[in-house]
Amino acid sequence: METVIVGNIEHASLPDFGFFDIDAKIDTGADSCSIHCNEIRIDQENGIVHFKLFDNFHPDYSEKEIMLPIFRIKKVKSSNGKVQERVFVKTHVALGGKTYLTSVSLADRKEMKYPMLIGRKFLAKGYLVDVSVKYQASKKD
Repeated sequence: METVIVGNIEHASLPDFGFFDIDAKIDTGADSCSIHCNEIRIDQENGIVHFKLFDNFHPDYSEKEIMLPIFRIKKVKSSNGKVQERVFVKTHVALGGKTYLTSVSLADRKEMKYPMLIGRKFLAKGYLVDVSVKYQASKKD
């Protein structure tokens, strides 16, 4: 398996949703990946979550509602130290020329600078982080 060097900020894609080159923070302190969503509605009875990616202030926002099976619901400690219950879904994430099916939490990240966060579990699939650069792997796409 070839190791891909990534910077602290990269372009990641969510090909299942048709979203490409999303600014993503590479965060080795985070366990999992997270994507900015709004209008998150959980249908517990059917095990489905409804959501919209981003919000109407983000350039990639569309009114399209996405429905996916709930992979799991888990308590997550956010960067501000607050514990939140979050819904996780399975989707493909592409980074540095590689694409993997992974779990992603749906979160309100509108206060954050980057709409997506790539965590340790994803990075363990063959990535090495060089915190001194940005968009290192994106240069090769």
